[in-house]
Amino acid sequence: MMKILFVIDQLDSPNNGTTVSAMRFAQGLRQAGHIVYLAGCGKKGEFKYIFKPIHMMPIVSHIIRSQGMRFSMPNKKNMREIISKFDIVHFCTPFLLSASGLKLAKELNIPHTAAFHVQPENITYTLNLGKNDKVNDFIYGFFRDSFYNHFTHIHCPSNFIANELKNHGYTAKLHVISNGICSDFKYINVDKPENLKDKFVITMVGRYSNEKRQDILIDAISKSKYCNKIQLILAGKGPKEFSYKRRALSLPNYPIFDFYSKSELLNVLGYTDLYVHPADAEIEAISCMEAIACGNVPIISNSEKSATPQFALDRNSLFEAGNSSDLAEKIDFWIEHPEFKNEMSVKYAESMNKYRIEDSIKKMEEMFKDAISETK
Repeated sequence: MMKILFVIDQLDSPNNGTTVSAMRFAQGLRQAGHIVYLAGCGKKGEFKYIFKPIHMMPIVSHIIRSQGMRFSMPNKKNMREIISKFDIVHFCTPFLLSASGLKLAKELNIPHTAAFHVQPENITYTLNLGKNDKVNDFIYGFFRDSFYNHFTHIHCPSNFIANELKNHGYTAKLHVISNGICSDFKYINVDKPENLKDKFVITMVGRYSNEKRQDILIDAISKSKYCNKIQLILAGKGPKEFSYKRRALSLPNYPIFDFYSKSELLNVLGYTDLYVHPADAEIEAISCMEAIACGNVPIISNSEKSATPQFALDRNSLFEAGNSSDLAEKIDFWIEHPEFKNEMSVKYAESMNKYRIEDSIKKMEEMFKDAISETK
C-alpha cells in the first residue's frame, strides 16, 4: 500500500481532461488498495486538500475558466505539512502550486513524479498562436527548465507526447501510460430518439476551443452531399460556443450543443452513426477513445500535433487537418458504405481494449514504486 498525493490546480471541472484523468487514476488506485488524496482548488470533500484559487483580472479569469481551468495559490506552510504525510507526490500540472510543492518535496526527500498533460498548443491556440512553432518551442523549453527536468519519472499519455518531450530535451524516464478508458465505455447500440429516427447522427465530444476545430466539422457538413439528413451533436462547452452557434446557422439541421453527464453521453454515443475528431492538437484525446470503444467509427484529423491519428484503422478514418472539403468526402464515404461501417464498428471497439484504465493503473503503480525505490 502506498500513500499517494496528486497535486492538480483544478479539482472539480468535468470539462478539463487533466482533472478528469487525475480523478480517475485516484479512484482506481484507491480500489487497488492505496491511500490517495488530491490537492488543488475546488469544493471541500473527502480525500481532498483545498487551496485558494488565484484571482486574476476579470477578462483573464474569464478566458481561463471558460477552458475549464483555474490556478491554485501555493501555501508553503500547509503544503509542507501535507506532503510530509505521503510516500510519493505526483504533480499533474506545471504551475505555481506544483512548483511550490516540488521544492518542498525535494527538501523533505519525498519521492515525486510528474505528468505531462498541458500541451503548449492548449495555451497558444487560445491566443491565436497555435501554429507558431517558435512560441510553442519556447513553452516546451520553459516547462522543461523550470519544472520537468527536476524529475526522474514523467507520465506521458501517448507515444506522441513522449516523442515531443524527447525532441525538446526532456531528460526524465518517460512512462507512456494511457489515461485509460473506463469499463462503462464498451460496445453499445441504442435506439435513436424519435426526433432523430430519420437522421444520420454525427457526434464530437470536446471543449469548444480553437484547437478542437469544431468549425471544420460544421463547414464539412455544409459541404456534404447528405447535408439535409445529418444531425450534428457537439458535446461540450467552452469559449467558442457563441461563435460555433453562429457558424452553424446555415446548416439545414441545427446542431445540438450540450454538455452531458457520463450516463447521458453513453446514451448519445450508443445511437451515434459516426464520430468525428477534427482537433489540431491533442496529447491523447480520451473522448475520442471512449467513443471508439462504444463502437463508433471515427474520422480523425491527421494533424502532426495530435496523438489521435494513431487510432485510425482505415484510410477513410483520416482526413487532412484543417481541410473541411476532405472531411466532407470522408463523411460521405461512410454514409454510402453502411455495411463496411458496421464491420469496422466492431473492429474499432475491440481496438480500444488495450487502453483500459485497469492496465493504466498497474503501469502507474509501477512508476510510483520505481520512484520510491530510487529515493530510498
